[in-house]
Amino acid sequence: MPLPKMTAAQRTAALEKAKEARAKRAKLKADIKAGKISLKKVLNSKDEIAKKTKVQQILVSLPGVGKVSAQKAMEEIGIAENRRVGGLGSAQKEKLIERFGK
Repeated sequence: MPLPKMTAAQRTAALEKAKEARAKRAKLKADIKAGKISLKKVLNSKDEIAKKTKVQQILVSLPGVGKVSAQKAMEEIGIAENRRVGGLGSAQKEKLIERFGK
């Protein structure tokens, strides 16, 4: 199925919306890295930006957690690498909080 044709105004609006979402996601990750927001709060958040962020990106934002340790933890818990925060089950969230203690 081909993508629908968009007018220049629609395309501009879509690009602006995507730009805002990237900026909000970057701020969320920076706040996690700075310790302003806890992993528990992010995982239980009702915020759409948090819910649509990939779990691996959130984990890598934690101080002292790299890609390898995040991937290994996700494999052990049974979380697919492309899973987003909004798609996690309560047991998976609890295991992540236990594992990373934040």
